[in-house]
Amino acid sequence: MPRFPAPVVSRLPAVGTTIFTVMSRLAQECGAINLSQGFPDFSAEDLLFERVSHWMRAGHNQYAPMSGVPALREAIAAKVAALYGASYDPETEITVTAGATQALFTAVAALVHPGDEVIVFEPVYDSYVPSIELAGGVVKRARLSAPDYRPDWAAVRALVSPKTRMIMINTPHNPSGTVWSPDDMRALCDLVRGTGIIVVADEVYEHIVFDGRRHESAALYPDLAERSVIVSSFGKTYHVTGWKVGYVLAPQALMAEFRKVHQFNVFTVNTPVQLALADYMMDASRHLGLAAFYQAKRDVFRAGLAGTRFELLPCTGTYFQTVRYGAISDAPDTDFVQWLTREVGVAAIPLSAFFGDGRDERVIRFCFAKRDETLEAAFERLRRFC
Repeated sequence: MPRFPAPVVSRLPAVGTTIFTVMSRLAQECGAINLSQGFPDFSAEDLLFERVSHWMRAGHNQYAPMSGVPALREAIAAKVAALYGASYDPETEITVTAGATQALFTAVAALVHPGDEVIVFEPVYDSYVPSIELAGGVVKRARLSAPDYRPDWAAVRALVSPKTRMIMINTPHNPSGTVWSPDDMRALCDLVRGTGIIVVADEVYEHIVFDGRRHESAALYPDLAERSVIVSSFGKTYHVTGWKVGYVLAPQALMAEFRKVHQFNVFTVNTPVQLALADYMMDASRHLGLAAFYQAKRDVFRAGLAGTRFELLPCTGTYFQTVRYGAISDAPDTDFVQWLTREVGVAAIPLSAFFGDGRDERVIRFCFAKRDETLEAAFERLRRFC
């Protein structure tokens, strides 16, 4: 086995294997039901696969344009206009990406300079902070706390300084399952008005909002749209997370900078899949029906845990349910999910993994984007031990 003959100085010395990989691997080793990592265990409908096959057989297997195939960018523009009343030029203001994580990384790499400060809300999705650190940025953390994980806008305002370059938001929010309100968005508008602050809006769960709420996209607010890089994901919307296709909306000046980096870290994205997605988007019911589909799963999941000692926290969006487990155990959340996986046979994610200081509120996250039979099998195990 070859060995590198010198010390390796890491660019990310504090980063190890992600908690998602760790818990999914442990679930596999233990034969546990994996409710940890955020992916469905069901498939998209056959029509989507048929459209991919069609475009492959039709010979569309070479590079797509760097910004994405025109048909898909036009379909995205039409969807955004219909949902949010916002007009984005498919030629200069929409880019198709290799998933949302690549889009987020590219936005930070393109727009954050060494020494710039970037505000994030924690618990924070695990890709944000490494992206900022690799760009030489300085992370500023605004804390969201259980049970409702609402922003404290006075505390956020206190973090803003002349060095603030970017604020990264995520609504609907992973991992908490909360959704920002119009008041939250107006507070953000007030905060950035008259500044050069860029907003990166992670909206990958935009279509998974419950109980009649509206997704408060940055595109709905002109004061935000003019300064926002908005990220979404076809993987989350169409149950194909492994395809790793997403997109970005941004004003032309910001998009021009985004594409400078995009062309060198990805260049372009799978051609036949893009064409298939453009076809599939023609029926708007496929994304408009997603909220009801997942709300039904949320309700099944919450009802299924009603016979346990877990305390269910609010869930108004995403396909994640957070719970407190203090009535079951006083163990740290990392230990509790290990026990849950090994002894109960159900894997979950500890929320401390989403805090920079490992803050432990004795809260864990389950993913309910699963078949009914998968959820029922998990309920049987959880009721027996919890």
